[in-house]
Amino acid sequence: MTTRLGPAVRGTIAVAIGFAAFFSVTGADSRWLGALGAAILRDGRIPHGVPYASSPSGSWPNVTALSELVFHGLYVAGPRGLLAAQLVAVGVALTVIARDARAARATDGATALVLLVVLIGAFPALAIIRVQLFSIALFPVLLSLLHADARRQSRALWLVVPLLTLWVNLHGAVLVGLFVLLAYLALERARTTPLEAAALAVAGVLAIFVNPAFEHTPRYFHGVLENEYAQRGVGLWAPLSPSQPFDDVLAVAGVILLAFAIRSRPRLWELVTLLALTVFTIHAGRSGVWLLFAAAPSAALGLGNAREATARLTRVTFVIGLAAAVFGLVHGPNSTGATPALIKRAIAEAKGSPILGEDVLAEQVALRGGRIVIGNPIDAFSRHAQAGYVDWMIGRAGGSAELALARVVLVKPHSDAEHTVAADPSFVRVAKDENAVLFVRRSKSAG
Repeated sequence: MTTRLGPAVRGTIAVAIGFAAFFSVTGADSRWLGALGAAILRDGRIPHGVPYASSPSGSWPNVTALSELVFHGLYVAGPRGLLAAQLVAVGVALTVIARDARAARATDGATALVLLVVLIGAFPALAIIRVQLFSIALFPVLLSLLHADARRQSRALWLVVPLLTLWVNLHGAVLVGLFVLLAYLALERARTTPLEAAALAVAGVLAIFVNPAFEHTPRYFHGVLENEYAQRGVGLWAPLSPSQPFDDVLAVAGVILLAFAIRSRPRLWELVTLLALTVFTIHAGRSGVWLLFAAAPSAALGLGNAREATARLTRVTFVIGLAAAVFGLVHGPNSTGATPALIKRAIAEAKGSPILGEDVLAEQVALRGGRIVIGNPIDAFSRHAQAGYVDWMIGRAGGSAELALARVVLVKPHSDAEHTVAADPSFVRVAKDENAVLFVRRSKSAG
């Protein structure tokens, strides 16, 4: 058994990091953490609710304060700080997956090919910078610990407890990790060491409560899983759809990896894990990255004796990957949001009043110190407020109340929300850029 990474794998990881850097984008669900992190440092405590939003949120249990502080530090370091963190997460994930596959006796060539499929299938998750970067790094580490214990049981499995404790303070996908752990303990470990398996299961569940919200942790996760985005299947919670090109690529990659994973004759707990992650992915395409990560080590083993890449080719791919990573770090990540100048003008036009903005744009306002009506984290607000906000973004009548609260509105060009605001005679468009349009309510004297 060896975990040494050969030239083909090293070259593939370099290419993956390079491409993630070259095509990197700062996406939604990232900037609000920096805004909350700034509030924690400013006030010296974790705030009640979301301090930059006017909609009531005081009862929201803040579980992920650690990630908010980390993201604040990354934003202070600038866009390249965020990108560097994303690239570290990608590098850790693929390296751990590769070592896991090699420990299972997969060849270097087969492992490299599987990593390439993972790169292609999960590319949006690897290139778009979001808070899930923590889970991108930690989920493969959990899987590696479970696979190592399945090969040879040891006390090292108890490392999953501090891992889950760290993870819950960083990102909500810790629930996926907890599910996989419990599946392993129930279907594998319990057959040989039932008492230790039970103790580990209890410790793993209790680890989820070691966060600032403590006893309110279940309410936090209920809010995350039952928020209006998740219930309607919109935004990051959209189900896998054949009309979306990236979803099609993910589906093909998933089928390929699952086919080879099954060929390797995985254990029952692995089959249950892959089945569950397949269901999660169909329900919400964002879960696809966890499915690909989980299937990859077994798929590399099932692929068999793939031909090794030549040393010359791997050197070329390594250089290409390194060059792309350097270029990406120098250039910095692209943004799906408004320019700093437009955000600054929006805050000035608001004159201290809350701004109504679509997801990314609202996060930008919050990060720059402005106030918003409502935004991410969406689960911090009442279901009524969430429903009104989503209705407004998708152009339904139910969002009129949210619009009535705002003096200043930021929307994406050609979006349903823009059409709604443009049709309202009480607003006038005052500025725009490639990714945002700024509307201001007309003064009463202007008629």
